[in-house]
Amino acid sequence: MFGKNYKRVLLKISGESFKGNLESGQDYKAIDRISNDILEVDQNGTQICLVVGGGNFYRGSEEATIERAAADYIGMLATVMNALTLQEFLIAKGVSAQVLSSVPMDTICDTYSRDRALHYMDEEKVLIFAGGTGNPYVSTDTAAVYRGLEMKCDAVFKGTQVSGVYDSDPKQDKNAKKYDKLNYDQVIDQNLGVMDLSAIMVAREHKLPIVVFSILKKGEFHKVITGDGNFTIIK
Repeated sequence: MFGKNYKRVLLKISGESFKGNLESGQDYKAIDRISNDILEVDQNGTQICLVVGGGNFYRGSEEATIERAAADYIGMLATVMNALTLQEFLIAKGVSAQVLSSVPMDTICDTYSRDRALHYMDEEKVLIFAGGTGNPYVSTDTAAVYRGLEMKCDAVFKGTQVSGVYDSDPKQDKNAKKYDKLNYDQVIDQNLGVMDLSAIMVAREHKLPIVVFSILKKGEFHKVITGDGNFTIIK
């Protein structure tokens, strides 16, 4: 069931979504569209918190000369830049938004703690979680599932570049088959690459649904929240 049953959700947005048509960095038109989509859902009564990635600035896993832990720490800083930018776009639209970083940076944003975040949610703020979990070797996908559970969300919504989960890359294979529904074991057994294995396993353990949709389509977030639109649900 959708719509009224989703009182609070976590939206996971990749860093790539922030770059729009640019090769890297931030495309303010893309960020403005994303913030409008968040505003629409917020105004319709569903509480939102977010986890943002940083791949539009930095993908350390692709740089072999930098040790993995160091690369992950650099990537955490990129997520903070995206979170702060999104916060400003939302505030400009009248949304009460707050960044919380797992990496302490007290001069520019609050440090994440579960109690503080839940207090802000009680104040009906839109929370933007940055810095992943604060630990190397842990993806922002896994951070999204952790934060979704900690914030007592009804589901994690993953905004991607395509409209759901497919059996092959729809950008490369015009015959790729889209799944409407999957269970956690199917995702794991078929190695569908929706999220990191650890994220899927934690979601399965706690029965947290994951909804995959395209963040590139204007207004799609609200449509999917209400049960329309194009998506894949994993539960």
